[in-house]
Amino acid sequence: MARKYFGTDGVRGLANGLLTPDLAMKIGQAAGVVFRAAGNGRRVVIGKDTRVSGYMIENALVAGFASVGVNVLQLGPAPTPAVAMIVRAMRADLGVMISASHNPFADNGIKLFGPDGFKLSDAQEEEIEALVDAGVGKSLARSQEIGRAKRISSLPARYVEYVKRTLPRDFSLDGLRVVIDCANGAAYKVAPEALWELGAEVVTIGAEPNGFNINSGCGSTSPDALRKKVLEVRADIGVALDGDADRVTIVDEKGGVIDGDQIIALIAERVHAEGKLSQPGVVATIMSNGGLDTHLQGKNLELVRTAVGDRYVIERMRAGNYNVGGEASGHIILADHATTGDGLVAGLQVLAAILDAGRPASEVCRRFEPLPQMLESVPTPQRPSAERLQQMMGQFAPQLGQRGRLLVRASGTEKLVRVMAEGEDHAALARVTGEICALLRGDALAA
Repeated sequence: MARKYFGTDGVRGLANGLLTPDLAMKIGQAAGVVFRAAGNGRRVVIGKDTRVSGYMIENALVAGFASVGVNVLQLGPAPTPAVAMIVRAMRADLGVMISASHNPFADNGIKLFGPDGFKLSDAQEEEIEALVDAGVGKSLARSQEIGRAKRISSLPARYVEYVKRTLPRDFSLDGLRVVIDCANGAAYKVAPEALWELGAEVVTIGAEPNGFNINSGCGSTSPDALRKKVLEVRADIGVALDGDADRVTIVDEKGGVIDGDQIIALIAERVHAEGKLSQPGVVATIMSNGGLDTHLQGKNLELVRTAVGDRYVIERMRAGNYNVGGEASGHIILADHATTGDGLVAGLQVLAAILDAGRPASEVCRRFEPLPQMLESVPTPQRPSAERLQQMMGQFAPQLGQRGRLLVRASGTEKLVRVMAEGEDHAALARVTGEICALLRGDALAA
């Protein structure tokens, strides 16, 4: 069924546009009612990134949850994976993360986690969405049963300890100079602290949030600032997180950018060599480069593809008992350690691989030669029909050759259509991408 509020990663949109305090309060009420009806729902934890609109949305959510008798623990700025971790550690019934991930500051979002630390299923989100529009009616709590709210300050220390425990007890980053780019986001305190406690020489950028500068010219989606700093301070490696720290991009000592596909390959090989890969393969999305597929086949490993979105990767991993998966964008899911993408945990696994190999990041992290690929995003105020996008793919895909792939899809988190063309002919990639983008822009103007 078509959904009005929830996309591929919770509710996301312009603060005070789609995402108003009124909607946030209704989501809190609806989620509280749904989970209480299931026999749970007495305690919810709420974290947020550093967007100025987080204060507004947090207070609205607290009001919504309290009004239906749910107690709220407010975590303050916290990475998304920290919320997923603490909802289990504190035996909470629901976890909420207020974030629009890698989007600009003007956007915000609401992600929901169940008591097991996993994002809610489509069915659960649809149930909540239906109740948002219908209203909670008689489900409002009686005066003596209204929920309470309390701020807790222990999360940063608990998360740092959790991150460190994903590595062997005697593991040390001593002698390694690491630049960490926190995207002026949720991990601006915990990421540098974790690296320092592990013994690294830490150079920090993107750690001065002001409510408006999250993901602005920094972070995993804008690695140029990290590249410059790595070269400037002659670091061994750079690690860039996004606004809510569930993504990671690596920069090697030469300034080369290492994407999620290379990280997936590196970690999968490492886990496989240790005999700890639960299945002979990994899970990634349709956006992952064909070179990853070929590389894994050479290691007798399978690449299982899903729809775009880390939640779909996680669902497939759980269904098939895979313990390594992720996205080219840098969501890396390591099921032995976490229930969602964790940029810092994945980054530490890369650092461990470099230290174990005794070779520079530029050699260790480049596991395969990717097929040439072009990615473009076209603003589209109105979402094109699925039929229109399929028609474009059918028309242009044959022009990319036997090893070519073409994907034209509407973003689930932004008002964009993303065009990905992959193949061996650079000229064909450029031509096809350009023609499709022109058609999409024409459609947008005509709408």
